[in-house]
Amino acid sequence: MKSSDLDVLIVGAGAAGMMCAIEAGKRGRRVRVIDHARAPGEKIRISGGGRCNFTNLGTSGANFLSENPRFALSALKRFTQHDFLKMVERHGIAWHEKTLGQLFCDDSAKQIIRMLTDEMKAAGVTLSLGLGVTSIARSGDRFEVALDDGTRVSAASLVVATGGKSIPKMGATGWGYDVARQFDLRLTETRPALVPLTFEPTLLEQLVPLAGVAVDAVVKTTPTNPKGERLKDVSFTEAMLFTHRGLSGPSILQISSYWREGEAITVNMAPSEDVSARMLAAKTENGKQAVHTALGHIIPRRLAEVICAREGLAGKLAEVGDKKLRALDQAVNAWTVKPVGSEGYRTAEVTLGGVDTAALDQQTMEAKTVPGLFFIGEVVDVTGWLGGYNFQWAWSSGWAAGQNC
Repeated sequence: MKSSDLDVLIVGAGAAGMMCAIEAGKRGRRVRVIDHARAPGEKIRISGGGRCNFTNLGTSGANFLSENPRFALSALKRFTQHDFLKMVERHGIAWHEKTLGQLFCDDSAKQIIRMLTDEMKAAGVTLSLGLGVTSIARSGDRFEVALDDGTRVSAASLVVATGGKSIPKMGATGWGYDVARQFDLRLTETRPALVPLTFEPTLLEQLVPLAGVAVDAVVKTTPTNPKGERLKDVSFTEAMLFTHRGLSGPSILQISSYWREGEAITVNMAPSEDVSARMLAAKTENGKQAVHTALGHIIPRRLAEVICAREGLAGKLAEVGDKKLRALDQAVNAWTVKPVGSEGYRTAEVTLGGVDTAALDQQTMEAKTVPGLFFIGEVVDVTGWLGGYNFQWAWSSGWAAGQNC
């Protein structure tokens, strides 16, 4: 069995792993990156509709979930969104800002991947694809790693950058969590995040006509902590989409990271409208029009029809009492519904939870009890909001580890 000696072995050629490799290579370290995938940066490639939402101008610690929300601050402050943007601009990649500070490539996400692979090459990093790990052992102050091509690697530092369980069709596994367990590092609860929510069959049957309907909405929930204690309300104001399984769209993906099974969400589907006032005015101005027609001037017509049917409101406005018309405001702007679940890891953009931050040094990302072992990116219990925050965590945590591995 052939063996090779390295300073740093990085498992995972995603955003965090490649950033770490670049920084470690710049320090003159002998670095090798391996990944069982056939191409690097597969999540980068598919992100942002193929244009990669590579960071967010508004990135701060407030945009991340973790048992210790302050853990991410050190890395985020030392390698910021502006630092990554300078790298993008240095490579001549054109970009644009969408809503809420989200930055995308003008052209293709492949430009970000090419930038990272070019930077790795310039730093002397070796990239090996289609290659997995069969075993890891600690020998003295080094890691002995057996690869599935029959070779072995001896490395002073081992960096786990394999992500979480989200989007298994892209090759995602829980391998990084297995490594943490092998070295007795605690894991926090893991579950799908930034994921569409689903409804039970009876409710779904009522909402079938709405599949494909989108509205700008405020979606709210009251999350609980791991002890089951209720925390303050969390809400997001973005687009919401009705699907044939339940609800999706940015506001739903955002709230899914805070929602837990058994809890309800409250949806305001016309946040800038006083539905009661609008409906009573419509009754005065044209009492002959149908209730759902008047409501359809405030929200999408199909949605208006379903809500009126659910509330038992039919016929002309003039035939409906003011009290019932006022009740429409509650139906539209305070719709409380209890999802039964989510679409799971199959469509989740990220995994919530992971390697306990208490086990890691926030300056270096190194395991406190296992010198030379590092965990970065999604495998760690740091999860960002939708909108480029998770990529920024990958860049920042990869950069931090790269200064120290």
